[in-house]
Amino acid sequence: MKSVVSVGFGNFVNRDRIVAVVSPNSTPIRKLKEQLKEDGKIIDVTQGRKTRSVIIMDSGHVILSGIAVETITERVNDK
Repeated sequence: MKSVVSVGFGNFVNRDRIVAVVSPNSTPIRKLKEQLKEDGKIIDVTQGRKTRSVIIMDSGHVILSGIAVETITERVNDK
């Protein structure tokens, strides 16, 4: 059975496919978001709320979440 992590508001991702969970506030992450938005690789699961974490997946997709980086990191590390 695959292990999944809640990224907020009823959305889940495969724990094994997560490369990094980072803050959305740095300039490199903002530039990455802009580039991937053009490429159609952004998945927004914030439900209209402020983006509090950016989850980078091994597929090259980026998930924008309204849940704090620390909270998602705890969920990833809890097995």
